[in-house]
Amino acid sequence: MLEELHIVNYALIDELSVSFHPGLNILTGETGAGKSILIGALGLLLGGRGESAVIRTGTTEASVSGTLVVSGNPEACAWLAERDIKPEEERVIIRRTLKENGRGSIYIQSAPVARSDLQAFTSCMFDIHGQHEHQSLLNLENHRKVLDRYGGLEDRTVQLGRSFVELSGQKKTYEGLMAEEAQRLREIDLLDFAVKEIDAARLTEGEEEELRQEKTFLTQHEKLMGYLENFGSFMYESRMSAVPLLGQARTVLGSLSAIDQTLAPLEKRLDTVYYEAEDIAASVRKYHASADFSPERLEACEERLALIHKLGKKYGSSIREILAYRKQSTEKLSAMGNRERELADLKLSIDSLEKKVLALALELSRERKAIAMRFAGAVQDILVTLGMPKAVFHADVRQRESGRGTPVCGPYGIDTVEFTISPNLGEPPKPLKDVASGGELSRIMLSLKTVLARSDDIGSLVFDEIDAGIGGEVALAVGRHMKELSKYKQVLCITHLASIAVRADNHLKVEKKILDNRTRTEVVRIANEQKVREIARMLAGD
Repeated sequence: MLEELHIVNYALIDELSVSFHPGLNILTGETGAGKSILIGALGLLLGGRGESAVIRTGTTEASVSGTLVVSGNPEACAWLAERDIKPEEERVIIRRTLKENGRGSIYIQSAPVARSDLQAFTSCMFDIHGQHEHQSLLNLENHRKVLDRYGGLEDRTVQLGRSFVELSGQKKTYEGLMAEEAQRLREIDLLDFAVKEIDAARLTEGEEEELRQEKTFLTQHEKLMGYLENFGSFMYESRMSAVPLLGQARTVLGSLSAIDQTLAPLEKRLDTVYYEAEDIAASVRKYHASADFSPERLEACEERLALIHKLGKKYGSSIREILAYRKQSTEKLSAMGNRERELADLKLSIDSLEKKVLALALELSRERKAIAMRFAGAVQDILVTLGMPKAVFHADVRQRESGRGTPVCGPYGIDTVEFTISPNLGEPPKPLKDVASGGELSRIMLSLKTVLARSDDIGSLVFDEIDAGIGGEVALAVGRHMKELSKYKQVLCITHLASIAVRADNHLKVEKKILDNRTRTEVVRIANEQKVREIARMLAGD
């Protein structure tokens, strides 16, 4: 319950403190006096969006604070306990400031909180009906929200929504992977072909250099043979070749060293040269004998080099790089094989989650249908007291189905919820947008608010001109109903109707005054003669 509201530098309000009581709190005043400004300040206190435009001209900061009684509201008390915020004498104080630069601060007791937290806290204590909010009844999505709130199904709906979002995310991932599947299969084919082509070549590192050397040998065979023949003639093929001549020189030097022993070292050196030359000649002779030319071998060598060159253009500039490419390709193929397992696992998860979501949606649908009958009956009972005795109200819960007759599930389930009404006897129920006038919509909204108020712990209802479009006997009925509602809920109501204002437990008059050439809004509590004069003004219409 709201006990006190303190406002500083908000719109036309300089500084203002307003006390509210249990029961029916009525705010009246001439058009333009600032009644809606007061509701706007209350909305800011309860977590509404703050705009720097509401800061009073000539000041740099607006502030709103309020004292709330939290006893009797288990949800609000639990919210505070979870955050270790301790009420004092069953009360908490909310303070909110708004600066010119758009920044501000929010405190519950001494604890700073975010605006979203403030909204979460106050939403379990207050229900605000703004001007023209009854038009929201023309939006079918709001029908579903009202029914779920009445039946206590909001947490179940949130649970379903989370599962549905998870399912949608998995489906999107799966569709993305499947869209990539054709490209993935093409890449697998290319990688598999590359691995097989490289394996078929049976490459070894260093092979290319050996093949080039062999090709050089084979392509210059005639020149090589000529050099070998020349070498043979120079070294050993005739008496005048190097090795025979060295042998003769060796014999002569041996004879000399026999005469003069000082030549013995030279003899040994010449022996070494002779044997080395003889060994070289033998090795070259052996090489010459084995140096056989094969055109087939040259062709095979050239074909092998051409294959390596072909693979090199596709997979790397050397055999080492080609083999490295093969290794990378096999690793990619292995990873792509994992993608198939990933797709299979994801499909299983989607199938399981679809069954879970559908089961949740079907159970939620059954509960909505059961609740809808009780809800419609409760609303209709209240409509009777609000001057619509012949009205027949329905809450229709229909399953959305595909062309094949299977349920179509969304984030809130498989149901479309629509409120229909037959305002007059003998008429079939029709959608609200087709049959309800503005005054009828106001009464239907008041009926819904009343039914919801009876089913939850919200302690305060705020109505900003819910009486729009009604008068006469209907206004009297609405006044009686508001009074009845205020017996178990705190009601704050802005009204232009005397038939409602006269029932106030706490009557607050909003006035606009000019002081020192500045306009300001003030609120005064009126009773007795002042209240009589205000009711008279309202009846007179001025």
